Amino acid sequence: MDKLTGINAVREALEAGRAIDRIVIAKGRQDTRVEKIVQLARERDVPVRFEDRGQLDRLASTQDHHGVVALVAARATVTFEDVMAKAAADTARKGLLVLLDGVEDPHNLGAIIRTTLATGAHGVVVPERRAAGLTDTVARASAGALEHLSVARVKNLVRAMEEMKEAGYWLVGLDEHAEKSYTEADYTSPVGIVLGGEGKGLHELTRKRCDFLVSLPTTGPIRSLNVSVAAGVVLFEALRQRRGKANS
Repeated sequence: MDKLTGINAVREALEAGRAIDRIVIAKGRQDTRVEKIVQLARERDVPVRFEDRGQLDRLASTQDHHGVVALVAARATVTFEDVMAKAAADTARKGLLVLLDGVEDPHNLGAIIRTTLATGAHGVVVPERRAAGLTDTVARASAGALEHLSVARVKNLVRAMEEMKEAGYWLVGLDEHAEKSYTEADYTSPVGIVLGGEGKGLHELTRKRCDFLVSLPTTGPIRSLNVSVAAGVVLFEALRQRRGKANS
């Protein structure tokens, strides 16, 4: 991931509207110039994190960063409201969104973005923390799909789920221990498909906000699939159901 180091470089990138995944500032680094960076970042919805100076040294691969490092994104995210509005404006299809609860591998994120676009879903929603950013690796793994799909970053995924429910969405979460098969869920109404992170699955608060929990039946000793594979299975089931309803 491309990095910008130093106060001037980061400030100029923000002022120019460059796509930035996040800004990391050394703990204890406080002056008017840093405050200006924080202000600009908030105006542009760029997450700001405060870390130990040693973490910044490792992140920047140098100690000459003046306590400020920005990670440049391959593409800017959009707001959650933008994704919801895009889905609402589509009169031909009911809303279909993918929510990722802690997917940190950029290759998985890229693959999910590609499948989401291929199945006609309206966008992907990711949290600010515990999630891969829209890096060049993600862009390459998506094989061009990132340029055509809306990806929203939210501060609180659970709150976004609650807003989706208020807007009439059903939330279907994937959980390997769920008794209900993914084919038993109805994906023909507005629906959000909720997927957990690698190895950990859904967090407890996220799981509780789902209306239904479904699993992918497997045979043999392996119970769970890679998250990008699981996303593909469920998204194509949603596409199959929606096409079947349209044809009928």
